[in-house]
Amino acid sequence: MKTSCQRQPSIPIILAIILFSISCANSDQVNLDMFFRCLPINSSPFYPVSQAIYTPNNASFLSVLNSYIINRRFLTSATPKPLAIIAAKHISHIQATVICAQRYGLEIRIRSGGHDYEGLSFVSNNPFLVLDMFNFRAIDIDIASETAWVQAGATLGEVYYRIAEKSKVHAFPAGVCPTVGTGGHFSGGGYGNLMRKYGLSVDNIIDAQIVIVNGSILDRKSMGEDVFWAIRGGGGASFGVILSWRIKLVQVPSMVTVFNVKRTLEQNATDVVYRWQHVADKLPKELFIRAMPQTVNGSHKGKKTVQISFIGHYLGKSESLIPLMNVRFPDLRLQQDDCSEMTWIESTLFWAYFPPGTPTSALLVRPSKADFSFKSKSDYVKEPIPKTGLESMWKLLIKIGEGGWMQWNPYGGRMSEIPESETPFPHRAGNIFKIQYSVQWVEEGTEATNDYLKLSRTLYEVMRPYVSKSPREAFLNYKDLDIGIASSSKNRAILINSARVYGSKYFKGNLDRLMHVKTSIDPNNFFKNEQSIPPGP
Repeated sequence: MKTSCQRQPSIPIILAIILFSISCANSDQVNLDMFFRCLPINSSPFYPVSQAIYTPNNASFLSVLNSYIINRRFLTSATPKPLAIIAAKHISHIQATVICAQRYGLEIRIRSGGHDYEGLSFVSNNPFLVLDMFNFRAIDIDIASETAWVQAGATLGEVYYRIAEKSKVHAFPAGVCPTVGTGGHFSGGGYGNLMRKYGLSVDNIIDAQIVIVNGSILDRKSMGEDVFWAIRGGGGASFGVILSWRIKLVQVPSMVTVFNVKRTLEQNATDVVYRWQHVADKLPKELFIRAMPQTVNGSHKGKKTVQISFIGHYLGKSESLIPLMNVRFPDLRLQQDDCSEMTWIESTLFWAYFPPGTPTSALLVRPSKADFSFKSKSDYVKEPIPKTGLESMWKLLIKIGEGGWMQWNPYGGRMSEIPESETPFPHRAGNIFKIQYSVQWVEEGTEATNDYLKLSRTLYEVMRPYVSKSPREAFLNYKDLDIGIASSSKNRAILINSARVYGSKYFKGNLDRLMHVKTSIDPNNFFKNEQSIPPGP
């Protein structure tokens, strides 16, 4: 006999559910049809929007969608697909997409480069559109004023290449992966090996253009200082569509020095990285040394070990670096043979793991496919991790295998001089380093994915005693849905409460101001995703 909990629904109820589902599907199609009719009315007749539209009926739909997905975890048949992709070729296409999607109740996701750790820029559980910015890639460098305008779809590699075309002694502080899109990278903070000298990308942005919910285009003056503050570290996709940034270029020497010194556990890596924790944030601003623990094959066949790469970037020549290291960090035993002197643009190739001698034009190559799946997380460390903690970490990394690695990125320098409230990015003074955890795998299937996701969460949990607390801080650009998801409720109080869970980790005390800005510019919460900023109370 079935219990009441097991009772099957009656035929009328089943029929009602089926009819409701059909009605919803028909409603989505009607709204989509109306959206397509709306687009040309609201965009420029000189730039036909029809040339920017890709639907599942287009032969190139999947190639356009998948070419900017760098995490194979989101390349499965089960991954929700957009109703359409609007690969905007003109500003009016963006304005029309915002106006028409809002009018007909369609959700949009905004993608600039596709380096989205949780796929929020191209995946949704609701019927949605992707507004793709990859055609918006113009870069205008003005060396005389040491500034540049950069469109949101331009990649970091393209920005670096165009700067170097005009000057060998100018650069911009941003990430080391050349295929990252500037739209998302800058709006989430943007950091790289120049941050100890010059701060983050957002610390060097002086203007921007954004399309807001009513379709208007605003710059810094017309958007106001509150909105300009919010989009520089608060995630631009919560407030509108970033069109372009005006960046302030920074000066670098004609020659810089890089190195990559590797130590395994058998070569006293634990002692060296323990010492690194005490000095990395106190070194001169011109020196950035990343520590990167990862699992590798050991010297004995079939045995795994942990190798730590100490990857350095010095704004100067090796003749001054070696004496500095001998005094400040002798444990690494840096030698002249470990160092390579090169131009700044050549150093961007080194950091992106291109082979020596690779032409700088390689920075212009866009991603073609996702080679593996991955899950990433982040933490901030304020006190050195004891050797017992390091050893626990190594054991788990070895268990994960060669797909497990971490990046420890040192703070101090300029990062400690900028107040937490200067931008929405609050992780400033008091941090020794930031950790990025990554677990990668090539196996297909749900079971393998779940196993690796569990390993990433176990590694994160093992680190709990050694990282920031109340809140346990996280970096917005390393999005992690494990730390909280926005409520689907339309009740504002519920939305705010759910946002405080992840928002306190990403933004700390800046969250309330971000919600206030959101209320002023997008009160009905049109621009949203699973970890967006909701309107305030």
